[in-house]
Amino acid sequence: MTKLEIRAGKKILQKVHQAAQEFEVEVYAVGGFVRDLYLGIEGTDIDFVVVGDAIGFARFFHKAFRSGKVVAYPRFGTAMLTYKEWKLEFVSARSERYQLDSRKPEVQTADLHSDLSRRDFTINCLAMHISPDHFGEVVDPFNGENDITQMLIRTPLDPYLTFSDDPLRILRAIRFANRFQFEIEHKTYQAITQTRDRLVIISQERITEEFRKLLLSDKPSYGLTLLKESGISSIIFPELDEMSGVEQRQEYHHKDVFYHTLEVVDNISQKTQQFELRFAALLHDIAKPQTKRFVEGSGWTFHGHEELGARMVERIGRRMRLPNPSIKYV
Repeated sequence: MTKLEIRAGKKILQKVHQAAQEFEVEVYAVGGFVRDLYLGIEGTDIDFVVVGDAIGFARFFHKAFRSGKVVAYPRFGTAMLTYKEWKLEFVSARSERYQLDSRKPEVQTADLHSDLSRRDFTINCLAMHISPDHFGEVVDPFNGENDITQMLIRTPLDPYLTFSDDPLRILRAIRFANRFQFEIEHKTYQAITQTRDRLVIISQERITEEFRKLLLSDKPSYGLTLLKESGISSIIFPELDEMSGVEQRQEYHHKDVFYHTLEVVDNISQKTQQFELRFAALLHDIAKPQTKRFVEGSGWTFHGHEELGARMVERIGRRMRLPNPSIKYV
């Protein structure tokens, strides 16, 4: 069993364990915090699985250590609070079952293994003991450590069921692959291409939030390429697909509009974390496919693409439910 070395966060984990002993529940650190320890990434967010009443435990922790206010979501057995610089989320161990045309799961209490199995990808299915006798020891029922080593995104259960139950996980797979520059495991990728049409049941706001996170990554081009190659962009952002294969004048650009755009987005991403600037870079040639004309002696031209592009930007922004100030800025 792997035992992780914890530097940042050790004291808060010890306090959570102390409260767990007094409240008489088992508590494990889980998910992204454990994953990031493997990757050498430090953060201030920690998720915990409580084998028992997570909301009651969070309230007990709040009283014991005078933490920030507890924000509870009884339907999901979830509670969040802040303690000093830490953002803590406590979730009762649970299983989930989805109806065919809904993203709202039926929730039941469960054990740790069942809770880990409901999670999206193996790299997020890791739990860590916080008790003194086993502190830092990792529970890894789905070989998430190996997938981190192999740089793979893979679902813990049947990927077709995973993505059919919760299609938003399709976009999360792309985002995690992009964030860590991991590959998507073959069967998982096949399931993405075959269940992508179920994205239509996801609200536009949630799709846009995933897209925003992808675009704000260090190198968005990898994720944007995955969106195109998997056929997802044809559903959520068809204008990106239309740029692919559109040739430009060779003396100015050696790549088609799509790959030129990816290069521009990556370049500006090295200079700014502002979403609107990155989004503007993504859309700067969005109207070239519609204005492409071949002129004898001159080659391909795109007269008027700036004016048409400005109108398209507004339409795309409204479809994506972006705030009005963001649309106007772009």
